[in-house]
Amino acid sequence: MFKFSDLTIPVIQAPMAGGVNTPALVSAVSDAGGLGSFGFAYSSPKKIDADLRATKALIKKVPKTRINANFFVFKEPVMPAEFEQQQALSDLKDVVDSLGVTVAIPKSPYIPDLQSMLEPIWVHQPEVLTFHFGLPPQELIERAHSLGISVGVTATSLEEALMIQSADVDFVVAQGIEAGGHRGIFDPHGVDQQLSVRDLVQELDKHLQIPIVAAGGLMDGHDVRNIIQAGASAAQMGTAFLVTAEAGSSPAHRRFVLTQPELGTAFTRAFSGRPAQGVKNKYMSLMEGKTYLPFPVQNNMTAPMRQWAAQNDQGDYQSLWAGTEYARARAMSVAELMASLSNEYQAAGS
Repeated sequence: MFKFSDLTIPVIQAPMAGGVNTPALVSAVSDAGGLGSFGFAYSSPKKIDADLRATKALIKKVPKTRINANFFVFKEPVMPAEFEQQQALSDLKDVVDSLGVTVAIPKSPYIPDLQSMLEPIWVHQPEVLTFHFGLPPQELIERAHSLGISVGVTATSLEEALMIQSADVDFVVAQGIEAGGHRGIFDPHGVDQQLSVRDLVQELDKHLQIPIVAAGGLMDGHDVRNIIQAGASAAQMGTAFLVTAEAGSSPAHRRFVLTQPELGTAFTRAFSGRPAQGVKNKYMSLMEGKTYLPFPVQNNMTAPMRQWAAQNDQGDYQSLWAGTEYARARAMSVAELMASLSNEYQAAGS
């Protein structure tokens, strides 16, 4: 089973769905003494198999399976009344018609089959398997354990963390409000306590017997040292890796992160139907106060727009997921970033 003490530096590169995580990125992080991750939320079993196979071939130093595979726990969406569906479509068309993009209300099935997506996991057996948006079925946790795979689940509150611990999960990912990408809150329509990563880690540390991984706004080795001292076993960092040479981020995503710190971040449901944090762009502004469909139906509906934006290098219509501290991101190779994190971490502890 994976142990946090196996890491040379207590850094987990965050899973980021949508192509940011590449075999080159994940393998480089693991080779440098951290834990590289894939966000497989929207990937086909064939793609998952290919990515894991390629990454294991690239890893040189640590066990070939020093990989974290992350999945969303999709819940079947409840579609609203027909008039609300049409209003959501109309609101989106108001934005995309001028782009020459055609959008439509998606047909079911709306969610992928988690059991099928996990088949490559049982074959390749990465050391770590994590879930976002809730607890997976208990039999999946038990199957992972039977294969020696450690399991982690995201929590945004003490209530969620206690549910995770009671499900015999190995560790909790404590997601602070600073984190980029989708909020891991179990109920997207429930009350979000919006705790900072430090406050959340300190709260969980009082009540949990399992390790805590801290996520949100952590950008350098000093941040890692500080959050470890607050009670975390490791720091999960996503935005810090967005602009590394090996990341699969689009050119526009990199450009916004590196050159437009004044934009700041905001949460929106307009891309996917679930609250997610990213760099403020034109689409997010145009969709304020508009109607959108539940997750992941909205995500499926906006896919043509996001694909058009990527092909045409238009950052204003891409989901530029990033945390609140994105202005501190450093453009360098993974090896250089991991060396910097290690040096800063050591310096902060001396």
